[in-house]
Amino acid sequence: MVRAYVLIEVSAGRSQELVSALSKLEGVRSVARVTGPYDVIAEVGSDSVESIVDIVELKIHSMQGVTRTTTCACMAG
Repeated sequence: MVRAYVLIEVSAGRSQELVSALSKLEGVRSVARVTGPYDVIAEVGSDSVESIVDIVELKIHSMQGVTRTTTCACMAG
């Protein structure tokens, strides 16, 4: 299992809506609104790095309100 944390910047007023939509996506293991330079953090899990890339590029990037993402792949455990 490959895991990654996707740090998401969201346009104003969209974070709660985005959390709800993300929690329904296949591959998203957990999602939370946070404080700091990012608005939402999602933990994504899949069988391959390529699948993680597909989830981020094809699904998360196209969601309403997403302005920027940073993906942090887990190295172990």
